[in-house]
Amino acid sequence: MTTLLHLDSSARKQSIIRRVGAEFAQAWRAAVGNGHYVYRDVAAEPIPLIDEGWVQICDAVLAAGATDLDRLPELVRTPAQADAWRIVEPLLAEVRAADIVLITSPMYNYSIPASLKAWLDQVTFPRMSLAPRRFVVVTARGGAYSPGSPKEAFDYQECYLRDFFAGHFSVTDTVFINAELANSHSDPALARLRAAHDESLAAALQAARALAVEYAK
Repeated sequence: MTTLLHLDSSARKQSIIRRVGAEFAQAWRAAVGNGHYVYRDVAAEPIPLIDEGWVQICDAVLAAGATDLDRLPELVRTPAQADAWRIVEPLLAEVRAADIVLITSPMYNYSIPASLKAWLDQVTFPRMSLAPRRFVVVTARGGAYSPGSPKEAFDYQECYLRDFFAGHFSVTDTVFINAELANSHSDPALARLRAAHDESLAAALQAARALAVEYAK
């Protein structure tokens, strides 16, 4: 059975990015029929930051040369490590069980939300290959950062996630669906760009539906 892991990270309960992510999830569930859907909202239920116990387990993994993730519980020995493992274990289990990982990430200060960074930090030990799992990232940006735009060089969101998934998970074909100019409906200085935002959002919704159906095959 194919499994979709869906992560939301927007601080807004009602947001563009949640809408586009939900569009992908709904289209995928309708197309796949008997798929398994797992949802986690890391903004509403924040993932704890990594701590000393987490670092101790990492050190133990390196010292033991452990590459088999199923051996990790054997390296948990102290109370601090046990506390850290209770956080990490279900997160690792979810991402390892998934065939498709859908992440929604608003752009905050040119990068990703702290809530998403906390999840990434927790699941990146030990370094592991998640290929051929498919990663889909839906983003919402207040301005325009697409190729050729004046702020293209300030997009540390997509480049960070793309490099992260390739470097830590050996996933090199991450698909990004970007909705831009989201602030045009709230910022008077961007009001002239509302039509461009509406067009970008419509394209993102369409891309989400199409990709979900493709990945359900």
